[in-house]
Amino acid sequence: MYTTLLTSLENGIYTITINRPDKLNALNKDVFTDLNTALNEIEKNNEIKSVIITGAGPKAFVAGADISEFGGLNKADAMKLAKRGQDVFLRIENSAKPIVAAVNGFALGGGCELAMSCHFRVAAENAKFGQPEVNLGLIPGYGGTQRLVQLIGKGKAMELLMSAHMIDANEAKQLGLVNYVTTAETLLDHTKNILNIINSKAPLAVAGCIKAANAVYDETKDGYALEIEEFGNAFATEDMKEGTTAFLEKRKAVFTGK
Repeated sequence: MYTTLLTSLENGIYTITINRPDKLNALNKDVFTDLNTALNEIEKNNEIKSVIITGAGPKAFVAGADISEFGGLNKADAMKLAKRGQDVFLRIENSAKPIVAAVNGFALGGGCELAMSCHFRVAAENAKFGQPEVNLGLIPGYGGTQRLVQLIGKGKAMELLMSAHMIDANEAKQLGLVNYVTTAETLLDHTKNILNIINSKAPLAVAGCIKAANAVYDETKDGYALEIEEFGNAFATEDMKEGTTAFLEKRKAVFTGK
C-alpha cells in the first residue's frame, strides 16, 4: 500500500514508520503522498484510536527534506512544495485522533517540522532537534517558523532558526518541545503507554480537546467560543451520559465514541 512507510495496528494504536533509513528517512514527494494516504486511513478506520509516527533505524526520526529534489526549482515550484508539505502537516495537527511523534534520533528541518505538527512528542535520549535551513540559504517551509515559536517561545525559536543550532533531547524537554525523554529501547513502549491511557477516554471528547486547543493559535477562530460549542456538543453524546453515569455509580466508564 505504501512505498515509503511501514504501518501496523495493535490495540487501537496505528504506528507509522517512515522507512527510508538509507536516506535517514528524509522527506521526499513519495513520503508526503504516503502520509496523505495514511491520514485518509486514520480518518476512516474506526479501529484506529490513536497514532504514533516514528522513523526506521537507530539514527533518525527524519533528518530533513530530501534536498536532491530541490534542484531546478524556481520560486513558484518552491512555494508549491512548501504548500504541499504544510497541507499534510496541517492534516496531522488537526486530526481528530491523537497523533504523537516518537522521535528516535535526528529530527532536523522537515523532520523537526513533522514532529512539531504532531499533538505532542516523546524523544529517545539520542534525539536531536533543529531547523538548519539557513545553512542552505533557506528557511523552514513546512510550518517550522510558526510551530517552533508556538512551542518554545519567540526568543529561543528565533535563536535556533537563525543559528541552525541543534538541541538534544534533554534541552528539548526543558524548552517544552518534548514531553518525555526515554531510552531508545523503551521509546515506543512509553509512547504506547500514554496512548493506551488516552484511548480509554471518550473519543469525541478527546477530539474536542484537540480542536479547541488548536484554536489558540488560529487567528481566524475565537477559541473561547469554540470551547463553549464543543462543551455543548459533548452533552449531545452517549459518551457524556455514560461518563457521568459511571462516575455517579462509581464504576469504570465504557466509551463507544457516540
